[in-house]
Amino acid sequence: MSDQEKTIVSKDSITVQSPGRINIIGEHTDYNDGFVFPAAVDLVVKVHLKKNGSEQTVNITATDLKEKYTIDLQKFSPIGPGWQNYVMGVIAELQKLGAHITGFDASFSGNVPIGGGMSSSAALECSFAYAINEVFDLGFSTNQLIKASQMAEHNFVGTKCGIMDQFASMMGKKDQVILLDCRSLEHKYFPLELGDYQILLLDTNVSHALASSEYNTRRSECEIGVAHLKKDLPGIKNLRDVTLEQLEARKGDLEEVIYKRSHHVISENERVIKATEALENGDHKLLGQLVYQSHFSLQNDYEVSCPELDFLVQETLDKDYILGSRMMGGGFGGCTINIIKKDMVETFIDLASKSYQDKFGLELTPIITNIGDGTKSIG
Repeated sequence: MSDQEKTIVSKDSITVQSPGRINIIGEHTDYNDGFVFPAAVDLVVKVHLKKNGSEQTVNITATDLKEKYTIDLQKFSPIGPGWQNYVMGVIAELQKLGAHITGFDASFSGNVPIGGGMSSSAALECSFAYAINEVFDLGFSTNQLIKASQMAEHNFVGTKCGIMDQFASMMGKKDQVILLDCRSLEHKYFPLELGDYQILLLDTNVSHALASSEYNTRRSECEIGVAHLKKDLPGIKNLRDVTLEQLEARKGDLEEVIYKRSHHVISENERVIKATEALENGDHKLLGQLVYQSHFSLQNDYEVSCPELDFLVQETLDKDYILGSRMMGGGFGGCTINIIKKDMVETFIDLASKSYQDKFGLELTPIITNIGDGTKSIG
């Protein structure tokens, strides 16, 4: 936090915002110790948090949902699906790190689409982690807050996510994408310079119930792949350590589904590195080709797409003003991310909206967003 920010934070209260994120390429690689290429956006969750003088009572208001929830800091546990688990999870993880947290009142609201694959959950987790750390003067590092936010999702929500979403939300920089090594957390910022092109998101407005359970299944399938490959390759820790050549040489030893899952992760890691080089070199056409390859791998090898996402990607294939399109996020709904010529955005939105409505009877929501800063105090 800058000195200027510190001057506007009173001892007892703070207002924090954390952004959602996009991911140019690198899907389902983070929990395999791989590479990702995300960026924070200017859609955010805002949290206002204030000590309430009690020893153990926390009152949370979800302003947009008009819901309230009270937590006893000495006795709380996960409930059924809901935003409450994300907040309680963050508190629990900070307590595990030794934090002494007393009672507070907090409210939050935001404009990150829920279920859109833009990590509204990470934005919520990171904003609470940052706010609690500041108000209670806990002194945790940014990496500790990122990890606590990730583990909140593991332990209270039940989604064994990688670290990309929380890292991008906390560490984003305006107009920059992040090449993140999810094993070491080494990272490098790249200006998102697309020339005559821009990013367009299309929200399918569907979120299939499979998403959470299948996410954890995919993680298990990757772990099975590693266990089999370790018999011949004892030095590997994760699919990150395996080359496509090594995988192909052992294809006959793996169940087909395990081979396919492994093939996606290993090839996607390669695509991420190629994509960063393409962006640096201004080769937007190659970047677009890699984005398409990512989608077809997610569709066919990882099997986390859905008819609505596949339809939207298919709609772009004959458009010479679109360089690339793919599903973004965990899958089974959410958004496609498209690299599209700036002067054709409105035309394509009209075309895609009509064809999507005709096909599925659903409204398509276009999202034009800018690359923004990561988590910060705003008052």
